[in-house]
Amino acid sequence: MDPSEIAEGRDRWLRRYDAASVRDADFSTVSGMPVEPVYGPRAGDSVAGFERIGWPGEYPFTRGLYPTGYRGRSWTIRQFAGFGNAEQTNERYKMILAAGGGGLSVAFDMPTLMGRDSDDPKSLGEVGHCGVAIDSAADMEALFAGIPLERVTTSMTISGPAVPIFCMYLVAAERQGADIHALDGTLQTDIFKEYIAQKEWLFAPEPHLRLIGDLIEYCAREIPRYKPLSVSGYHIREAGSTAAQELAFTLADGFGYVELGLSRGLDINTFAPGLSFFFDSHVDFFEEIAKFRAARRIWARWMRDTYGATSERAQWLRFHTQTAGVSLTAQQPYNNVVRTAVEALAAVLGGTNSLHTNALDETLALPTETAAEIALRTQQVIMEETGVTNVADPLGGSWYVEALTDRMEEEAERIFARIRALGDERATHPIGPMTSGILRGIEDGWFMAEIADAAFAYQQALEKGEKRIVGVNCHTGSVTPDLDILRVSHEVEVEQRRMLAARRSDRDAAAARDVVDRLGQVARTGDNMIPAMLAAARAEATLGEICGALRAEWGDYHEPARF
Repeated sequence: MDPSEIAEGRDRWLRRYDAASVRDADFSTVSGMPVEPVYGPRAGDSVAGFERIGWPGEYPFTRGLYPTGYRGRSWTIRQFAGFGNAEQTNERYKMILAAGGGGLSVAFDMPTLMGRDSDDPKSLGEVGHCGVAIDSAADMEALFAGIPLERVTTSMTISGPAVPIFCMYLVAAERQGADIHALDGTLQTDIFKEYIAQKEWLFAPEPHLRLIGDLIEYCAREIPRYKPLSVSGYHIREAGSTAAQELAFTLADGFGYVELGLSRGLDINTFAPGLSFFFDSHVDFFEEIAKFRAARRIWARWMRDTYGATSERAQWLRFHTQTAGVSLTAQQPYNNVVRTAVEALAAVLGGTNSLHTNALDETLALPTETAAEIALRTQQVIMEETGVTNVADPLGGSWYVEALTDRMEEEAERIFARIRALGDERATHPIGPMTSGILRGIEDGWFMAEIADAAFAYQQALEKGEKRIVGVNCHTGSVTPDLDILRVSHEVEVEQRRMLAARRSDRDAAAARDVVDRLGQVARTGDNMIPAMLAAARAEATLGEICGALRAEWGDYHEPARF
């Protein structure tokens, strides 16, 4: 790009920056040295390929979505929490908010994630252990008691039963008297990554896609600020993928959901802003920063050039980040504070829109209050003390970072081509070509094999000492005492089952049975299923009853055996 084009771009950026809102803050170094809101080539410089880097707030958004960077608005501090029953988790949420958290992120227990009630025989021993137990709208109401849902953004990490859980959340908001149309937050909903990595599905892919399409339609019409689908790479990375695989598999899944919306006849400029993303931030500092920058650039280009999005908001890739749980070690667990801080800083320098920092004890158990507070303070130290919010994309133009960003993009494009080729090996799925490739890759076990190979290669490198983890295969001597960890009492399960039985006894049983039957009837039609599911939630039908009715219609899904 020649000097005149660079100068024109800087002037364009400056006009947008001047027109934007900026926080009332001291944008200077600790020593008092003032810093500019953005840095770029010097006047008169010619920079080859600068259009791929550009300016913050401009296509292709490599340097961020907003011209102000974090000067306009810092990332949302969103701590992931959930354990025991709704009342216990509610207390933790209030602690997080009182300590300065800006949003909530709900962790559900395994029975809830699998669409089963707490008194289901398959739930035995799992109730409240890896997250909060939610059986009905009454639990959701208790979960957010005293927390005004109109004023707090809420993320819910759940995919298989995401739609009925969301309906229970809406009912809880209604019972608060909230304006449903004003709700803001994110629902994970991403079912592709379940088949690829996490393995928590209820049905075959097709019925899940139907539910997701219904939800996208409903939210675009009724709850425009709410993001009904968070496409998740986090679990793909935690399963053992490389950074490039996480990037490519996640964006490919996102393209599949774009094709789903288009197949429903929706306007891409209307529904695409409701898509968000969820990435892992691992410990390789610069690789992660490059991954995040490449993600924005790839998404913007595909949305514009492949899917026809014309509005900036439809081209934006907004993402939440969580530091890497898989990087935490049981050995010398206080080292995890350092790892989490490095990973959080990488997410921030990569331009994340919201962030969760893992607690030092999460490799052993759910976090204690002390560990959760340290995790929260980690973000606050980065935000308030390090100066990283003063300059938009401060690493932009670094030869190393830009080369890594380009390499990430090239590797992702190679993987996209392979996924689409999988779909080309059979008749293209009616939803679209990327969807066809994803479904074929799931059926053939291709994604699993790719992740398994990457995980095996990394494990071999650890065992040979080529990769090092402090406290695990190097620097193993330690004076670290054992940690006090959070233990969920068996009484939580006993009490949850008792409350569930009482709620079933207190509700109008005939009304609950009728709305669940009606849900099964709607499943046999092409009608949008959200209204019928909302009716079931309002009648206190349980999650297991709702999901059971759909299982009766659609059957269970069993992953093909691979050897």
